[in-house]
Parts: sequence; C-alpha cells; structure tokens
Amino acid sequence: MDETGPGTARVPVPLGDERLKHLEFLQAVIARLANHSFLVKGWALTLAAGFFAVSASQQNWQVAASGLVPLLCFWSLDGFFLRQERLFRYLYDDVRRPGSAVETMSMNVAPYTGRISWLRAALSPTLRLYYGALFLTEASLVAVNL
Repeated sequence: MDETGPGTARVPVPLGDERLKHLEFLQAVIARLANHSFLVKGWALTLAAGFFAVSASQQNWQVAASGLVPLLCFWSLDGFFLRQERLFRYLYDDVRRPGSAVETMSMNVAPYTGRISWLRAALSPTLRLYYGALFLTEASLVAVNL
C-alpha cells in the first residue's frame, strides 16, 4: 500500500546494486566537474592578480585590457562546467527515484539540456559576483591607465 496516513510510516524502496553503482558514477562526475570549476576560479584569480600587478606597475592600459580576454574565457569555461554539473545533478535526481525510466548506467544528459542554458549558468549569482568583481577591477585599471 502506497498511502500514508497518521501513524503510518512510508517504507523506502531499496535501490538495487546496479542503480547504486550508477549513482556512484554520477556522483564522481559531479565531483570532478565541481573540482574543475574550483581550479578554473583559482587560475582566473592568479592570472588576474598578475595582470593587476603588471598593469599597475607599468601604468599601461594595453596590459590591463589584455587581461580582460583570459578573464572572459575563464568565466565562459566556468559557466560550461557549472552547466554540466547541473545537468548531471538532474540525471542523478532521476536515477535515484524508485521506478526511474533512466537506462541503467546511462550518462546521457541530453534530455535535461533544455532546463538550463550555458548563459544562465554563466550568469548565475555566484559566477557574476566572482568574475564580475575581477572584471570590474581589471576594467577600472584600464580606465585609470588611459
């Protein structure tokens, strides 16, 4: 009986070994994508700090402006990783449900691509705050050194 009422407890349906392994694979992919995003943020900050230092010491707007290009590239790449991570989270969420129609061991996220665009992921509040601050700092160095 699937109905629950007062005083009754819903008994969870145990997942089979194949589904548990599938969830482990998906979790590993999600963890790798989150790690890649973290590394990209580190590289972006390191590179931005280098451009800040060089453009401030040389007072050259071209150096400061050239720092904007890799920063935008890192922002784009981080948006890609965030989108992929969310797509795999959607897949994970479907696989964990009892009676899921997801094929065993499937890593296909194509059915979820309509849920989030790359642009929406790249413009998420966390990425906007992180890369926006770096971008505005770099742009202000360009303006000061003009």
